[in-house]
This record gives sequence, C-alpha cells and structure tokens, in this order.
Amino acid sequence: MGYHVNKIDKGVLGKYSKIIEEFQELQDANEQGNPILELCELADLIGAIEAYTTTRYNITLEDLIEMKERTKEAFEEGKR
Repeated sequence: MGYHVNKIDKGVLGKYSKIIEEFQELQDANEQGNPILELCELADLIGAIEAYTTTRYNITLEDLIEMKERTKEAFEEGKR
C-alpha cells in the first residue's frame, strides 16, 4: 500500500491534470486524518499550480501571490 487509500489518476506536470491529481491526493490525506501527509500534498499542490501557471501563462508563483494580496486588500477595504 502506498500513501493513498483512493485510486488517483496521475496527471502531467505543467498541465491542469496535475493540479487535479494533487488536490485529490490532498482530499485523500484529509479523509485519512493524516496531517503530515496533508502538508506534503499542499506543498505538491503549490508546485503543480506553479508549473501550470509557468507553462500556460508564463507567470510565476510570486505573480499569483501578488494578485492574492491585492484581492485580500480589496476585500478588507470593501472595494474591488
């Protein structure tokens, strides 16, 4: 037996399918009640998102984080 209980299809790094794979692995880790595995899968999910945005849009994880911060500020200020 590996880390996961559920069958999870393998995705391709840099493609949307890898984000789906890593999210499903995160769900599986959560269902197992394994916080260490959840943290590993969160890190893998970030890596899959980074590879996808770099490949598809040529933007970095830092670009996404900057947008996240701007959205957070807009919600805090009640403006969009």
